[in-house]
Amino acid sequence: MRQVLRTLEEQVQPAHAALLVVDMQNDFCAEGGYLQRTRAATSRNPIRVEDNVVIARNIEALAAAARQPACRWCGRSVYDFKYLADAHLAKRTDEALCIEGTGGVDFFQIRPQPGDLVVDKHTFSGFFETELHDLLQARGVKTLVMTGVATNVCVDSTLRHGFFLGYNVVVAEDCVGSGNQAAHEGTLSTVRVNFGTVTDSAALRTLLGE
Repeated sequence: MRQVLRTLEEQVQPAHAALLVVDMQNDFCAEGGYLQRTRAATSRNPIRVEDNVVIARNIEALAAAARQPACRWCGRSVYDFKYLADAHLAKRTDEALCIEGTGGVDFFQIRPQPGDLVVDKHTFSGFFETELHDLLQARGVKTLVMTGVATNVCVDSTLRHGFFLGYNVVVAEDCVGSGNQAAHEGTLSTVRVNFGTVTDSAALRTLLGE
């Protein structure tokens, strides 16, 4: 008989939980990064770098408290046009976001530690045409603890894909963010109803540090 992990305490155990850090990169998060630079003067939803600093600090504290999670994973977007599908290219106007070999693709304030997995991705989901699922399965992962940006795009796409693959989904509410607050709240609401659990990093630090 299959064991269904129903409670947060059952799902978030170090032996089978993975901390996923999505797209904490300069082009998404930093002062002068692509999104902050291109949206500063024209967007109703400008990138607030100070918010990203807080998110990074919360993620670092969560990672530090997790003594022995099954694994930690840092997803890194690389969006050179040569990697993108036609449908993705149709939404892009210039080739300047997360280009390999540039500072924009580098991690923002967070640095992977020895033993952490780093997986490059070329679309919004961290699972699409990457080795992430195989790596997590090899480590016995059953639960994804989601952090990073943007809540409504790459975090959302990765957690949904993970849910379809059979993982339990937990979102650390104070460790995710988006320049679009309404969309951010929409994703959190949808997760609560359909995909998993939304909680704060303090609760997760307790569970992962046990």
